Amino acid sequence: MRGPGAWWHGKTTPAKVETYTRWSFHSFALVEVCAIGLPAFGELRMPLAPWVFLMACGHALLGLVTASRALDWTCGRREQPVRLLVALGTVTALLGIAALVLIEHGPGGKEIDSTMGASFIVVVPYGIGLMVLGIRRRRVLALLGGFTAGSGAAAFLIGMPANSVLATMGGVLVIGGFLCFTAVFSVWLLKAVFELDTARETRTRLAVAEERLRFGRDLHDVMGRNLAVIALKSELAVQLARRERPEAVEQMIEVQRIARESQKEVREVVRGYREVDLGVELLGAQGVLTAAGVECTVTGSASELPSAVQSALGWVVREATTNVLRHGDAERCRVSLGVEGTRVVLTVENDGVESDRVPSTPTSKGSGLAGLRERLSAVDGTLEAGPVDGDRFRVVAEVPLPAAPTSSSPASGPPSASPPPSSSPSPAPRTVNEEVAP
Repeated sequence: MRGPGAWWHGKTTPAKVETYTRWSFHSFALVEVCAIGLPAFGELRMPLAPWVFLMACGHALLGLVTASRALDWTCGRREQPVRLLVALGTVTALLGIAALVLIEHGPGGKEIDSTMGASFIVVVPYGIGLMVLGIRRRRVLALLGGFTAGSGAAAFLIGMPANSVLATMGGVLVIGGFLCFTAVFSVWLLKAVFELDTARETRTRLAVAEERLRFGRDLHDVMGRNLAVIALKSELAVQLARRERPEAVEQMIEVQRIARESQKEVREVVRGYREVDLGVELLGAQGVLTAAGVECTVTGSASELPSAVQSALGWVVREATTNVLRHGDAERCRVSLGVEGTRVVLTVENDGVESDRVPSTPTSKGSGLAGLRERLSAVDGTLEAGPVDGDRFRVVAEVPLPAAPTSSSPASGPPSASPPPSSSPSPAPRTVNEEVAP
């Protein structure tokens, strides 16, 4: 059953930052309605109160839509909402002027002046702050300065006294400037988080590409030379066979031997590619997780473990680290390695993972937990993985230590028969540079 926080924990870090940013600016609509629209019914007379309420609701709705489209533009999902920005700026300016007119030339009364003053000081700065989300940073100061100067000019033309004009301009400049700074910083933070996430994916793809290049270079070094020798000796054997020389058989035997050696070398390259060093994987996991903002502690040493055990457990560390980065929002990760009796135990535990987000079975054979179990089964190892205490995920791998070889040979049993010596020595192999006699 999904808990109340599953919706939030199911999001990635960039998605969380984006959701937090969106709802922070969407809350401006609620603040505007609660600060202007609702108090109007208790402070103003009919029919002015419903008009003020509708004015607050309309401006709040327009600001909400503009903020949503502007953040989509910031994230690169839409084009810049120029028409909405112009509409919001026009409506904000008209409502601000209307509030100033009612303050100076309205029916009078302390309640009306107070409500209209609150309307002006809320509507205009909020409109400026929401418009900043959809414009370039270099135009923010121009927008703020334009509204500040426009507010002062409107107040002066309406006939407000000099101190009121200065107070109006100061309120727009201070509150609007604070909201502009908040909007600019929020947009910068959102872009930085998305760029960091993109950089992490790029680094992963580069690591895979680098490993493929290394593997390709190893195969080229192994196979290039041997294939060149095989081609040369095959050509030599063809020439010898055409002249009915018996040395052609010897050259083909040499070609067969080189081909078998090449096959063996390719297997060694592939085996070396598949084997991993546990100590290197532990250091790499700690470095990658720390760079990703996860506090990682590693205990235990892998220097005394056999290579087969290190290779199997190294894949567990690699897969567990990948799962922490991809599927979780962990803050701490603990990796411990130790020997318990005749078994080596590796434990990888991280927090911040909901149980409903952990796949119980892999999506494809040979990947994820199933792939790790297959690798561990080759060395008689076991793997246990699952949630612990609701908000932690633990992976425990156990691999038995190989038995030490005995120094004494069996006391009984017939000795192995040695093969009979060859009646005639085999001819010495010819070199690649051997020339064909005419």
